[in-house]
Amino acid sequence: MANFYQNAFYDPNTTAAVVVYTAPANARAIIQNIQVTNESGGKVCRASIDDASTSTTYQIAYASISGPTICNLAKGTIILEENDSLLLETNDTTAISAVCSILEISREDQNG
Repeated sequence: MANFYQNAFYDPNTTAAVVVYTAPANARAIIQNIQVTNESGGKVCRASIDDASTSTTYQIAYASISGPTICNLAKGTIILEENDSLLLETNDTTAISAVCSILEISREDQNG
């Protein structure tokens, strides 16, 4: 078993939901933060989880933020099971980005 710390970045070029991270088939993931940076203006940002086991997407966070500011959409730990995905969406693609802090827990060793 191996633990991998990583970041997933969001720099939107569309207002549609974008998959930011998908847990591998051999791992689960713990999302600690979804830090959104809004450099200017008012934005609406949403986070969703696509549950692969039920083929259902659940909205888990919603924020209306005025910039310049930073907002954490993850108000608590979020667990992704195998093949689940984290999606982010915004109503305006200018001057907004995000970083997600993730701990991936794999059932395989780091060397494969």
